[in-house]
Amino acid sequence: MLLASLAVIFGLVLLIWSADRFIEGAAVTAKHFGMSPLLIGMLIIGFGTSAPEMVVSAFAAAQGNPGLALGNAFGSNTANIGMVLGFTALIAPITVQSSVLRKEMPILIAITLLAGWIIFDNFISGWDAIILLAVFFAVMGWSIKQGLNGNDTLGLETDADISSHQMPIARAMMWLFVGLFLLIASSRVLVWGAVEIAVAFGVSDLVIGLTIVAIGTSLPELASAIAAIRKNEHDLALGNIIGSNLFNTLAVVGIAGAIHPFAIDAEVFSRDYLVMGLFTLAIVAFALRSKKAKRPGRINRIEGGVFVAAYFGYLLWVVL
Repeated sequence: MLLASLAVIFGLVLLIWSADRFIEGAAVTAKHFGMSPLLIGMLIIGFGTSAPEMVVSAFAAAQGNPGLALGNAFGSNTANIGMVLGFTALIAPITVQSSVLRKEMPILIAITLLAGWIIFDNFISGWDAIILLAVFFAVMGWSIKQGLNGNDTLGLETDADISSHQMPIARAMMWLFVGLFLLIASSRVLVWGAVEIAVAFGVSDLVIGLTIVAIGTSLPELASAIAAIRKNEHDLALGNIIGSNLFNTLAVVGIAGAIHPFAIDAEVFSRDYLVMGLFTLAIVAFALRSKKAKRPGRINRIEGGVFVAAYFGYLLWVVL
């Protein structure tokens, strides 16, 4: 039990650190070979911040622990809104741009509804996985097209961030491969420890995925959101959360289902999916409420506190 607990702690710390090294190395390497800042921001950095969830869920599915895989994906989505967005709004109110309400949020809501339809029969089949991955690539293609047709603010931010590092290409490629190797190794350690703890306490791997693993793999998003809000980049803070939830719902669940189709506990739909959906709708409700009061749409400190309290109430519900 002690060894399993240490494996979870060590695995999470190494997972987050290696993901950061992988992102930095991949971004600098891609820039060196002429990849545009937009593509670096959307593909490499977008992939990198969700890499912990993706690798952990892939290993969990391959090792016959589908509850851990799905719990990690849905649990991370709920943590991104309740914990990450909530704590960030407590630090500083987050302005929600009208373009986000018109474009990104409707897509996130539509994909959340798609996920509900996929899991309604309590089973994720190979065809379900194909649908999720196909929609993921379609959304990524649309996002890249939108970025190429408009002002590439994400690309400019990414370009400035990469340029500030001035990392030699040899070191960047070293971190690319070392980061990827450690990302995989730490994920295996984390999955092993999480499963051992679940067995020791007599709880399902779904519960461990929804709580310990989901919170741990959401820490990169929390760090990114706090850094963005301190720079007054509200759109990047919210965009990171929306993008991560899109990635988790489509790619993380899709990859897990493609590796091994699996049955789902009925409570996933009746409890975890519904809470995730309500949290998603709450972002829109809070933003529209501000706009009706003739203020820019935003999530203020009170609403951030509501998110945090609701999230920890949900965790208590899951555990008990």
